[in-house]
Amino acid sequence: MLSVDEAITSRRSVRAFKTDPVPRDTVSHILDVASRAPSGTNTQPWHVHVLTGDSLKSLCDAVLDAFWNEPEKHQNDRLHYMDEWRDPYLARRRKVGWDLYGLAGIGKGEREKTREFHSRNFKFFNAPVGMIFTIDRDMGWMSWLDYGMFLQNICVAARGQDLHTCPQAAWGGFHDVVEKHLGLPKAQLVHCGMSLGYEDTTAEVNKLETDREPLEAFVTFHGNS
Repeated sequence: MLSVDEAITSRRSVRAFKTDPVPRDTVSHILDVASRAPSGTNTQPWHVHVLTGDSLKSLCDAVLDAFWNEPEKHQNDRLHYMDEWRDPYLARRRKVGWDLYGLAGIGKGEREKTREFHSRNFKFFNAPVGMIFTIDRDMGWMSWLDYGMFLQNICVAARGQDLHTCPQAAWGGFHDVVEKHLGLPKAQLVHCGMSLGYEDTTAEVNKLETDREPLEAFVTFHGNS
């Protein structure tokens, strides 16, 4: 087991996994621990669909078919980040994007390579466990914040089991395919996906190291103590 600090600081978005299976008991343990995340008035707004084996492959095949053959028909059904990117967020986004593409051997303007790389999202980066997270459509923004803490708990709890994760907003772009494939009720929408498994330490793409702003850039202390 890692210390709490080690689990948090060693968490990375891994984009290449070994195919070694993860025991269901381990996945259940991670989700059980993660469910201790705080939520307003204990609403616990999360719903989790865990996919392995044939179920995972079937969903991936369905979304990949849409990704390659009719991408223009599929859109997010809500604002993911911003209508128009601006600094400092745009600069941070561009940097991590080019750092990642550099490790993947993708140069500027290589659209087909970029698209192929993006398609790996919909294979859960070959992880043996894929998760789709849904939330009731009528939940407000506080519930979305609660959900974020739940997702972070999963990422940290996974590190305690020597596993890695990759949260994936990309699945939201094909929410209609996912909704149909999983038989989701209309009251629920697709929040995001997440890959879970053992890191492929030989993959260049997993060497990505993201920058973090220094404390003084985002913290204001009030008081003398």
